[in-house]
Amino acid sequence: MIRKLFISSEPRLRAGWRLLIQTFLLVILGIAAGLLTDLLPIKSTPDSILWIGELIELFAIVGSVYLARRFLDKGSFVSIGFKIDKHILFDILAGIIIASIMMGLIFIALQALGWLKFESFAWNTDLAPTVISQTLLFFFFFIIVGFNEELLFRGYYLQTITSGLNLFWGLIISSIVFGGLHLANPNATWVSAAGIFFAGLFLAYGYIRTKQLWLSIGLHIGWNFFEGVVFGFPVSGLSIYPLTHIRVSGPEVWTGGAFGPEAGLIILPALALGAVLIYFYTCSRLDS
Repeated sequence: MIRKLFISSEPRLRAGWRLLIQTFLLVILGIAAGLLTDLLPIKSTPDSILWIGELIELFAIVGSVYLARRFLDKGSFVSIGFKIDKHILFDILAGIIIASIMMGLIFIALQALGWLKFESFAWNTDLAPTVISQTLLFFFFFIIVGFNEELLFRGYYLQTITSGLNLFWGLIISSIVFGGLHLANPNATWVSAAGIFFAGLFLAYGYIRTKQLWLSIGLHIGWNFFEGVVFGFPVSGLSIYPLTHIRVSGPEVWTGGAFGPEAGLIILPALALGAVLIYFYTCSRLDS
């Protein structure tokens, strides 16, 4: 029985057991961090709840993945996709720019179809300090979100499943989990989960092309920031401080409705464009 738990050629547990133990560690660390934050004298507001939840996830995800990589995978945390080289800054910036183009395409397409009406900018109704502070606050918030989710889904889940099965099933299973967990978000449906599934495949493409997580992290940061803050859409069902005040109408099957563009067919051409941009961005590196 003990032999079946280990890979025959390596002194480590099989992929399924490693995933199970990492998930157990994730839950335990999340509960522990949550209990500790309950003891802190923090005023409960929508913003504080959002931040505390994401910081708890940061602690639980980084802690569980580090322990799993170190003691179960017999590898380093850096080797999961955090190689320090000249490409780091370029990959993150390229990801943000590619995502901004994708979200811009969605905004223009919905407006051209008559399904999006621009109403005002944030600075038309709010004071400059509020606009600046909220924009910076959510930019840093989405840095943490992008790091957390890419480390877990395109980092540990994708790579561990791939090591146990193959890349195809690594992509499918990790993206199914990615989409399924977003069913807990406000206004989520099975259609939105399908959209997040395809988004997971798209984000994984950034990792596949570079074998590092930096590009995927940049894509994730840019996706959320430009979707919610810059262009004013809901971000996976969440209402974020928008710089652009808009009203979206039209068929939800296309627009995504209250969940945001990920739940609409409009996301598919945007993902296709993003994949093409990733391909051309990474071409010179793969050819060198």
